[in-house]
Order: sequence, then C-alpha cells, then structure tokens
Amino acid sequence: MFFHIVLERNMQLHPRYFGRNLRDNLVAKLMKDVEGTCSGRHGFVVAVTGIENVGKGLIRDGTGFVTFPVKYQCVVFRPFKGEILEAVVTMMGFFAEAGPVQIFVSNHLIPDDMEFQSGDMPNYTTSDGSVKIQKDSEVRLKIIGTRVDATEIFCIGTIKDDFLGVINDPATV
Repeated sequence: MFFHIVLERNMQLHPRYFGRNLRDNLVAKLMKDVEGTCSGRHGFVVAVTGIENVGKGLIRDGTGFVTFPVKYQCVVFRPFKGEILEAVVTMMGFFAEAGPVQIFVSNHLIPDDMEFQSGDMPNYTTSDGSVKIQKDSEVRLKIIGTRVDATEIFCIGTIKDDFLGVINDPATV
C-alpha cells in the first residue's frame, strides 16, 4: 500500500530563482511538481519526505534555465492484488475511491443477496433491507486486479468475501 522510496528527477529552474535560496526554491518546485502525481511504475506520490542529493546544474543553451538532477525520498501509494482497502463509494455500479485510486466493483463481485435498486438514490440493498450500499458509503473491499498505465492505476475489487462490505452507511448517520 504505502512505500518509502528514493526517486530521481531532473528539475529545471529559471534564473530568477538563483541566489541564497536556490536549494529552497528547487525543493519547493520539486514538491509542487511531483506530489499528487502518478507513475505507473511507482504509484501515487503522496509526499516528498527528504532530499538526498542535488547534483550540479547544467545550463540550457539559449534559455538560461538550469537543469539540476535531484535525488529525493518520498512516500508512494501503490495498491496490489489481494490487498484489502477501505474506500468510499462514488458511483453506483459501483466505483469507489481509496485515496487517489479508483476501484470498480462489478455486479458479479457483489454478494448474491444484494440487488440493485434504481431511483432518486440508486443503491444495492439486501433482501431484508438491513444493508445498503449507496454513494458516499464506506466499504471494505479486496483488490483482485490492477491495470497500470503510464500515469494512472486502475483496480477491480470485490466485496463478495468474508468480512468485506459496508463499514459506514451515510443514510444511517
């Protein structure tokens, strides 16, 4: 789920940021550029936790920009197959979000005793009406598959297993 790793990135800095605060400006730009982004290989960058090394800058001809190689530590979020997550339902069908990851739960991966109810507030409800999954419900689900693109991670989950399903229903709060 969460990993603390070391990554490298070449950062370009405009000459107006040169001076005694050069390193601080470089770190601020790094945090702005990478926090909240997704790399299919490493996952979602949650936070930059430290700078290991800032290399010597290389001046780019004609622009005055300088490229600095920066090695930094960061916390990343990467879901994997078989992991149990808690997520919030965002759309019926249903999609849920666990932080930056969107997880799809197919009708075939919902318990057989739950039926889809259409209407003003679509939901999945058990035959006795005791459990209801709707938008903003919190659910515990299991990741059964992932697809990694260059800039996104997509997951497929299930609630058709022991100890999975609704944790908190907003209608009962």
